[in-house]
Amino acid sequence: MRRLVGSFGDTKGTKMTAVTRVLIATLFTVPVLVERVDAHHGAGQYDPRKNIELEGKLTKLAFVNPHSYVYFDVVGADGKVTAMKCEMRSATTLRRSGWSPEMFKPGAAIKVTGHPHREDPTACTVETLTLGNAPKLERYQQLNTSKSNPTKRTYRLANGKPNLAGEWAQEQHVLVTPPGGRIGLVPMSQAEAIRTGKVPAPDGPAGWFPPPVTLTAAGRAAADALRKQPTSENPRLTCQVTSILFDWVFDGAIGRITQSANTIRMEYGVGLTRTVHMNMTAHPAKITPSRAGHSIGRWDGDTLVVDTVGFLPGSLAGTVPHSNQLHVIERFTLNPTTLELTRAIVAEDPLYFADKYVDSDSVLPADAPFKVEACKELAPEYQQTGRK
Repeated sequence: MRRLVGSFGDTKGTKMTAVTRVLIATLFTVPVLVERVDAHHGAGQYDPRKNIELEGKLTKLAFVNPHSYVYFDVVGADGKVTAMKCEMRSATTLRRSGWSPEMFKPGAAIKVTGHPHREDPTACTVETLTLGNAPKLERYQQLNTSKSNPTKRTYRLANGKPNLAGEWAQEQHVLVTPPGGRIGLVPMSQAEAIRTGKVPAPDGPAGWFPPPVTLTAAGRAAADALRKQPTSENPRLTCQVTSILFDWVFDGAIGRITQSANTIRMEYGVGLTRTVHMNMTAHPAKITPSRAGHSIGRWDGDTLVVDTVGFLPGSLAGTVPHSNQLHVIERFTLNPTTLELTRAIVAEDPLYFADKYVDSDSVLPADAPFKVEACKELAPEYQQTGRK
């Protein structure tokens, strides 16, 4: 295994081995590989075929979405400092796993194993992390000592309606390679069974990747425009809201629902808030377009049906576009036994869709409190001046 390793030897910092210098030279000459940017864009920019080990002194932590970064200095035998920045999971998923910014104290010794960035020789992705004398941490390690207890939730409110109020999140997902398959994100509770081939791997986290939909000529042109969109205008890369569908579950976001007789308020971890008007039977004649749109709701038995219009044009997910004629119907159903909140989605857009956009996702009582995390896109490939 190629290593970028030092040993603490003096007050100047970490000394590099000869292997370190060879690897740094290699990293500076790695050819740029252009790959498709998926919904979870970071993984493809790191080379899983190369492994590195580093030791240094922690300088700072960026505990943010969509990816947190740990920064540390590696000092060579010649005294030259290499300032490294290594990508971890999002602040939300780290917090759900029991990690906190207080764990990362500037000046502490740090050891990292991971994979190098294809384009930036001073960047890597973290697979294991050791801080000072603390035990080594795996990328997806769970440090929580207490979990959400769904059995404490009541299924119905005093008025007899299902109790949707509370904090919700999709089950955490981890990267797994099934026998004979390719690495992919799978539910944490199924990871071992999928890794050993006992359970087939799913296509991906529900709600993260758009379902197939037939686009009109105008829709295809809009999709092409999304593909060519510069990073400076991409909602996902500039910490903006994407859509009411995508942002509810993507990357393990935590949402919060507040329920009353006349309104149901849905708060998204990206800072979007929707108000579902339960005392209206029709949308207003004039609506100011927004990412949230205008929502009216009704109960169909124990299912909450939400009808939303009045959207700003944009992306539903990935390069699936929508116009201001988008019309979304969501049906929220709470399982009385598991307390899983499932959402069935049907979206129509007569300008961009030749058929219907049909999808579903689900969330569970969250394992951490709701919070709108700080967001800053720090991936090295998006910091390059002029990069499109």
